[in-house]
Amino acid sequence: MAKSKTVRYLTPLIVFAALVVLLVWGLGNDPRKVPSPLVGKPVPAFSLPALGDPNSTVSDTDLKGKISLVNVWASWCNSCRAEHQALMALSERPDFQIVGLNWKDEAADARRVLAMTGDPYDLNGYDPDNTVGIHWGVYGAPETFLVDRNGIIRHKHIGPIDAKVWEEDLEPLIAQLQAETGG
Repeated sequence: MAKSKTVRYLTPLIVFAALVVLLVWGLGNDPRKVPSPLVGKPVPAFSLPALGDPNSTVSDTDLKGKISLVNVWASWCNSCRAEHQALMALSERPDFQIVGLNWKDEAADARRVLAMTGDPYDLNGYDPDNTVGIHWGVYGAPETFLVDRNGIIRHKHIGPIDAKVWEEDLEPLIAQLQAETGG
C-alpha cells in the first residue's frame, strides 16, 4: 500500500522533470538551424513560370553552371521585406546568381513589391500553390538555399539574410565553392 502511494506521488514529479529537461533542451536550439534532408543532394526537378513573364520558365537547369542562392519569398512576408535590402546589396556581386522562388503569393502583389523596392533576382519563379516549394521542403518564408554549380544543395538557411548570416554562413561557403571549382 505504501509503495503505490509513493509511486502515485513520484509519477507527476518525474513527468514534470522530464518536461523541464525537454524545455531547456528546446530553448537551447536555434529554430533556424533545422537540418534539411536535401543538403548534399541535387535540387528537385522543377519548372515554374517566371514571375515577370509567364511565357518564360525558371527551372532546375537554370541552377547548373553557376553558384546560386535560391531565395523563397512572398510579398506578404514581413521577414522577407526585412532581408530585401541585404538581397539588393548581394545582387551586385558577380560571383553568384540570386534566384527567387515567389511562394504562395499573388503575382500582381509580388510584382508590385519588386517595382517599389527593387528586384534583386536574376530569375524569379512563381509558385502560388506550393507545387515546387513542397519538394524543396519549404515550410515558411524566407528560406534560402545555396546551390553549387552542379545543382547540388549545399546549405539551407531559414529566416532572413542579414549581415551576420552573410558574413558567418553564406560568404564563407560561397568562397569555398569558388575555390573548389577554380573561380
